[in-house]
Amino acid sequence: MIESFPYTGELFAPLAPLLSGLPPNPSLTALQGLIAKRPVYTRSGLPLRFILPVDDGLVYESRIWQTGRVATRAENWHDFFNALVWLTFPQLKGALNARHAQWAAKETSGRGRARDALTHFDECGAMLVASDRSLLELVREFRWKTLFWERRGDLQTTLRCFIFGHGTYEQLRQPHHGLTAKAVLYDVAPAWMQLPLARQLAELDRRVADDWLNDRYEQPRDLQPLPLMGFPGVTPDNESAAYYYDLRQFRPGRSPRRV
Repeated sequence: MIESFPYTGELFAPLAPLLSGLPPNPSLTALQGLIAKRPVYTRSGLPLRFILPVDDGLVYESRIWQTGRVATRAENWHDFFNALVWLTFPQLKGALNARHAQWAAKETSGRGRARDALTHFDECGAMLVASDRSLLELVREFRWKTLFWERRGDLQTTLRCFIFGHGTYEQLRQPHHGLTAKAVLYDVAPAWMQLPLARQLAELDRRVADDWLNDRYEQPRDLQPLPLMGFPGVTPDNESAAYYYDLRQFRPGRSPRRV
């Protein structure tokens, strides 16, 4: 039996317009109904379809590029959220699929760091947007207690986290210790934070897709680790300053790169 799940919390905001009209359990039929109403096309020009997995000799990303078919297991949370991300960020998902197709065509062995970065972002990516650049600097400097506790009030008005990774959405059903996203960071004008959600999603979809197509992110280290358990509301445990002293979750930063 599939466990029912109430779609709540700020981190589910990007999917909220779709989730509000769906049943509480993953449904391939519901997904097929959604895409029939709001068609999505791959970067290869094909209409996207959600289908049960098939044995056609194609690997997952190549099948999407060559046929437009996204293998989607029935009653499966991981695939369910993947489909919803396609519907929410079609340009960005299409850009990642196009990059996979390009690399698959030219690679003779191995995946390469750029492709690893893409996979990390596809599974557990997030877009962190702020109208106050100092908040993004705190993220880059791994100053988690300052960000999540001392600047807690500012998070509500000048920073937003848009989850992209379908694997992360699946994990957010039951948030766990150490849950971390791989984020890309963008600063925006204060007025942007007041835009309707639909417009914010559309602008991020285009902007981040262009950045991936233009090789802005070339290796996993170009993605910023972001401990999601620090955001207000994700867990009641973070209502105390002491929570942010847990270095297993809120690590002090990376070692400097060797030149």
